[in-house]
Amino acid sequence: MNHDHYDNGYIAEILKHTRTIALLGASPNPDRPSNRVMGFLLGKGYTVYPVNPGQAGKQILGQTVYKTLGDVPQPVDLVDVFRAAEYLDGVVDEAIALETKPKVIWGQLSVRDDRAAAKAEAAGIKVVMDRCPAIEYPRLIA
Repeated sequence: MNHDHYDNGYIAEILKHTRTIALLGASPNPDRPSNRVMGFLLGKGYTVYPVNPGQAGKQILGQTVYKTLGDVPQPVDLVDVFRAAEYLDGVVDEAIALETKPKVIWGQLSVRDDRAAAKAEAAGIKVVMDRCPAIEYPRLIA
């Protein structure tokens, strides 16, 4: 897939059919983008599982934080990645290793690694990179 441009229908379809999200790099700091995006997604009715090893066992926006993607108590539809692009490959490996793979891996703004995307797509996982669901949702769904 060409990750330089996404068809609006591709993004809208993902957002409409996603119910559960693992948000990697979730922050308890309300000034951090991951915290604001998590609040937005919760407000739109998504179930969001924050993942942050340094916050594991605590709560962010009323949701229990998990240490790793594998610790999330149920399969997720989408993994929203708030980590530097250099970590995306490892996130893809972790997602592929799950018993039930997510349907989508979504790299936030500036999170792009085309080789990691190709690996995810080869495993049957859709990929969106360098986009934010809190920007795309109001543009395409609301």
